[in-house]
Amino acid sequence: MLQLTANHKVATPANWAHGQDVIIVPAVSDDEAKDLFPNGWEAKKPYLRVTKQPNL
Repeated sequence: MLQLTANHKVATPANWAHGQDVIIVPAVSDDEAKDLFPNGWEAKKPYLRVTKQPNL
């Protein structure tokens, strides 16, 4: 989990399991997220963006 955060700028929710969606850290702007997550994300709130696990 820590490697995901360090390498992909995402966080994992409580009780997260490998393969589940992850949260894009708030420090990543939408413009930067477009480059990092070309398949997109779902914005649950303006500060809460969810995407597929990036290293699968």
